[in-house]
Amino acid sequence: QVQLVESGGGSVQAGGSLRLSCAASGRTSGIYNMAWFRQAPGKEREFVGTITWTRGLTNYGDSVKGRFTISRDGAKNIMYLQMNSLKREDTAVYYCAANWLYDRGSYVTDYWGRGTQVTVSS
Repeated sequence: QVQLVESGGGSVQAGGSLRLSCAASGRTSGIYNMAWFRQAPGKEREFVGTITWTRGLTNYGDSVKGRFTISRDGAKNIMYLQMNSLKREDTAVYYCAANWLYDRGSYVTDYWGRGTQVTVSS
């Protein structure tokens, strides 16, 4: 089993920055990718970005490309999400996931964090 705990959320004005962290514990040797998702009230869960655990390759959703950056510290088993140039529409609960895949229209993973709230005000 893998446990994931997000931190770093909060309130920020539009144009500002935040850095989220996702700490993994448990059977972390089995992690091969991690990802950030977000969900705003009344909306479906949205893919933010992902990173491969060994090589650190990243991929991002279109809405955050050029503004958000994912990195990881393999030694500490922590994934980060650096969010710059934040917009009101970035307001959501941000979740991290491990060993996820996209299967027949759904994001599938056994490991989700509980989420951290990010609120961007104008």
